[in-house]
This record gives sequence, structure tokens and C-alpha cells, in this order.
Amino acid sequence: MLRGFKNFLMRGDVVVVAVGLIVALALSTLIKAFTDNVINPIIARAQGGMSPGLGWQLGRPGNAATYLNIGAFISALVYFIVFMAVVYFLIVVPYKHVQARRGVTVFGDPRPAKTCPACLSEDLPEAAGKCRYCGTAQA
Repeated sequence: MLRGFKNFLMRGDVVVVAVGLIVALALSTLIKAFTDNVINPIIARAQGGMSPGLGWQLGRPGNAATYLNIGAFISALVYFIVFMAVVYFLIVVPYKHVQARRGVTVFGDPRPAKTCPACLSEDLPEAAGKCRYCGTAQA
């Protein structure tokens, strides 16, 4: 039983996923610090004055629970875009390159598909002779 567990852990895919998650966690912390300490002050400054941020107070002034904080949303959006770009360029692109050198296609482009003229299904393979949904012969 322990030998099977060891073999499972030593598979290449599990190791790659584990390393990717560790790197993603570290990058997440770095990017969160960037958005909190660089982007948020810029957004708050754009509001001007002594405002707590970019947004509107919906209830009594000073009540943080009713403050609609648009600046925090913009910061989260910037965080997401930067994080996804970092994951793509530092993890996905090198992984695709390594796997391509091994002869394995990963994250490939979707296969070409055609549309059935009868039922308008859009997910038929290019080589299909009949529609899988309505049975119409394909050209």
C-alpha cells in the first residue's frame, strides 16, 4: 500500500502540479502586496481629498459596512489580471515548451469544428459525415 502511494507521489504530473501550486501561492502573496501598497494608494489619490477610497457612502457617513468601495474592486481586478498573466507566462508557457520537446501536446488549440446546417449544432468534428444530434448528412 505504501509503495503505491510512493509511486503516485513520484509521478511527474503530481510533482508538476505541486510545484505550480507552491509557485502560484508565492506569486499570489507578492502580487497582493503590489496591489495593496501601490495600486490602492493610486486609486485613493485619484478620488482626492480625505476620502477612504474610490466609492460612495450609501448609509450614514463613517459607517464602513455601507461604504461601496469601487477602489477595492478595481484593485482586485488588477490583482486577478496580473496574477493570471504571471501564471501563464511563468508556468503555462514553459510547461508547454518542455512538453512539446517531449512530443506531448498540452493546452493545445481546440480541434476545428463545423456547424450542422439542419440543427445548427456547432461542435461537430470537421471529418464528421453525419450530425450526431439530428443525423443529417454533412457536406
